[in-house]
Amino acid sequence: MPFLLSLYTETRAQEMVSVGWSSEQQWDFVRQQFTAQHTDYQARYPKAAYDLLLLGDTPIGRLYVDRRTDEISILDITLLPEYRGQGHGTILLQELIKEAASLTLPIRLHVEPHNPARRLYTQLGFIPLTDNGLYVYMEHTPTSAFL
Repeated sequence: MPFLLSLYTETRAQEMVSVGWSSEQQWDFVRQQFTAQHTDYQARYPKAAYDLLLLGDTPIGRLYVDRRTDEISILDITLLPEYRGQGHGTILLQELIKEAASLTLPIRLHVEPHNPARRLYTQLGFIPLTDNGLYVYMEHTPTSAFL
């Protein structure tokens, strides 16, 4: 849990710079948000796989996947900033695409509109389904490109 909290803190760092809160206020907020997210995921997706991503023995991220009979849902994929852009996420996604294709299932995820990972999802054949302003819901089907 300490690593996961640290990882979550990294994902919110840029946002926290602009709020004007003290370090203690930022920490309290991020810790509360992490706990709420973690509790929500566990309650809504009790059968999901909550995996810690390791490079050797070093934790570098997390991958939360809910495998259902009708889809594979990527709940969260997050890497520490220093491990982004090195192909780790691509490899993970390609393995999930292969798994989904072997089961003839779509993979679905959501991403913030301006998240740089959206470009990777598009390159791997994910297509946007809906955009509610906060998130773009994307899908990769067994018939999508780049299988």
